[in-house]
Amino acid sequence: MTKDEMMQQKKITTAGNPAKPTGEAGEKMLARMNESHAELTAWGLSFFHWQGNEDVLDIGCGGGANLHRMSGHIESGHLTGVDYARTSVETSRQTNADDIAAGKMTVCEGSVEALPFADDAFDKITTVESFYFWPDPPENLKEVRRVLKQGGTFLLISEIYDHPGLSAEVQENIKNYHLYNPTPETFKAIFRAAGFRSVAVHIEEEHGWICIEGTK
Repeated sequence: MTKDEMMQQKKITTAGNPAKPTGEAGEKMLARMNESHAELTAWGLSFFHWQGNEDVLDIGCGGGANLHRMSGHIESGHLTGVDYARTSVETSRQTNADDIAAGKMTVCEGSVEALPFADDAFDKITTVESFYFWPDPPENLKEVRRVLKQGGTFLLISEIYDHPGLSAEVQENIKNYHLYNPTPETFKAIFRAAGFRSVAVHIEEEHGWICIEGTK
């Protein structure tokens, strides 16, 4: 990517607001994220063991690519996406229009602060590249646990966390967007404080990705 292309992408990201995508710039940013997060998402989801009949929730579903990927593992179950940005909800619905029409998937607007679902509703829950935008991440994890079934698994997948290898660009984004940026040890601590009975931290060394696996 040329310097001019990088500057243009940065402008789109700033205008689109990655914390809560809006407008045409937000749509362009979500389309780019659907592509750029593909490898990260595939790696993170490898820690799930699928049966095909699960009820699955994706928090901060963004452009809908994660939901689309997980749909390939679901036969008789159901997928739900939730995002507090209207632009993200609309984009996710477009990305997954066939599954929604077939009744296999639902995408709705809502916040992780108060998820619009019953207790013990989902077998599997994911969030990809959204945790650092949550309003109160340690507290919001308790809400995630609430809607997870007993014995269910939550995967938090991210390429940003506090470690020595952070680039200057990432550090700038952390500062500019006020991103929550815990260490792997802090991730473990806040998952346990939220009530997850088992917590595993997976790190992909080549890219520096992280996946926190919490079991209720």
